[in-house]
Amino acid sequence: MTYPDTLPHDLPREIAEDLFVVHGCVKPSPMVRFTRNMAVVRDHGELTLIDPVRMDAAGLAALEALGEVRHVLRLGPMHGMDDPFYLDRYNPEFWTFEGGKQYPTPAGYHPLTEGAELPFSRATLFAFKYMSEPEGAILLHRSPNVLLTCDGIQSYATPPHTPHTNGLTRFLMPFIGFPRKTLIGPVWMKLFVEDRDGMKTEFQRLLQFDFDQLLAAHGTFVERDAHAEVQRAFDKMFG
Repeated sequence: MTYPDTLPHDLPREIAEDLFVVHGCVKPSPMVRFTRNMAVVRDHGELTLIDPVRMDAAGLAALEALGEVRHVLRLGPMHGMDDPFYLDRYNPEFWTFEGGKQYPTPAGYHPLTEGAELPFSRATLFAFKYMSEPEGAILLHRSPNVLLTCDGIQSYATPPHTPHTNGLTRFLMPFIGFPRKTLIGPVWMKLFVEDRDGMKTEFQRLLQFDFDQLLAAHGTFVERDAHAEVQRAFDKMFG
């Protein structure tokens, strides 16, 4: 099978208790390359890769040193390009929402539904309503709690802001709705949200979660005051 090319990325880095991030990137065109993150959750020695980013040999060796890759989880519909690589290499169990159209869903997968089990403990799944394709968020019960998101909430507030993003894209981002802040994805709102007022109530529901840290599939880790940053993003988007 032919897989997408390996693009620049960091090695896995621990950012919270049994939570690691790989800062990588995606290149949708020859002129554009922007940050893309894989979260790795470890639970009793088992690893779950969330919104996978393909790594080179050094990255894979560092990943395997953390534990056994047992699960792959697709949290948002646009983040499936590297799933086949990890599914073929490690033969893990696959978890995703039903109804995604952007990338194929393997047979025998675990459907994600709000309130149902996840492949790791001490976590709660949130599923957005009012979307043309499904996406969710995960609250990790840690000290402090960590919110994992995909495209709906992104954060460019923390240095290095946009790792592995090329210069042209970095220059353009503030002008197309991606400033150095925590934000609700403007492209995500246009492409996938079917009912803006309904989505406003969904974010109000999400903001009932108690969390102080944030890791999104784009940008960098928010180590503190993440709930306040998401509240400001909500106010900016919905008024």
